[in-house]
Amino acid sequence: MPDPTRPDPTQPDLAPQESATPDVARIELGFDAADPAMARRTRVGTSTLVSGALTLGVAIARFAPAAAMRRLERGWARAVLCAGRITLDVDGMSAIDRSRQYIVMPLHESFVDIPVLLRLPLPLRFTVRDELLTLPRIGAYLAATNQIAVPEVPDRSDLRTIATEVEASVAAGESVVVFPQGSILGIETAFASGARWLARTRGLPVLPVVITGTHRIWEYPFSQTVRYDQSVTLHVLDPVPPEHLSRPTMRQLEREMKAVALAAPNPVRRFVPARDGWWDGYRFAIDPDFAELHAAFTARRSSGGHSNGG
Repeated sequence: MPDPTRPDPTQPDLAPQESATPDVARIELGFDAADPAMARRTRVGTSTLVSGALTLGVAIARFAPAAAMRRLERGWARAVLCAGRITLDVDGMSAIDRSRQYIVMPLHESFVDIPVLLRLPLPLRFTVRDELLTLPRIGAYLAATNQIAVPEVPDRSDLRTIATEVEASVAAGESVVVFPQGSILGIETAFASGARWLARTRGLPVLPVVITGTHRIWEYPFSQTVRYDQSVTLHVLDPVPPEHLSRPTMRQLEREMKAVALAAPNPVRRFVPARDGWWDGYRFAIDPDFAELHAAFTARRSSGGHSNGG
């Protein structure tokens, strides 16, 4: 099993575009540099597909039933993966009981995780940071499709609202996606308790999902570059019943998921503060298994560092 306390030399900390190897240069471009016309068509086509689908989705969501919207979202996800020429390797789908609802709990490293997750054979509703609702196009789409907005620091009233919305989703036959890390900073980010709380209080099993490679496609907000011809791995682990979701079990599950990610053929995203900034002022924690980064992060927080991105 890979040692999670040390970076894997086969999975570089630096973003792909910072390498000078010819292979990675090709990956950064995402197309054959000898065919610039193809490059332009692919860029324009993908951009139109994403932005146009969001705008159209807002209009359709005003009158379309939720079930119809979920089918449209799955079609959009297939189209995005196809337009990006993304190779998706899937493992563990047999663990999913399509007749059940879950708290789907994925590792998170890119916005591209969304179309990848929509390949699961489940109707999904997502929990999202409420700040995303302020973004143009995507915010309007999230609101129109009734995704579940979660404040960075929810109070009791917020928790009651979230629980009610999860109950409504389950009653409609939907599973609910909760990203336990709450950010796309990197694998070193620790799990928060929200997924466990929702699963236990609503009596739902947790479905662990490991996605790797999506940050190589689009690493926003760290990079505006979109790369094509990438490979992504989607690995579904066995569900965990709500009655087994003790804190030690969840901690072991976090370690298992991260070990699977680190062993995957696609590189995981690593949180490198020298490159990414410290993101002071944002609410997240570093997994203590990544001892060196955890110690540096703890020392910085203790010293009162609070300049976001610095």
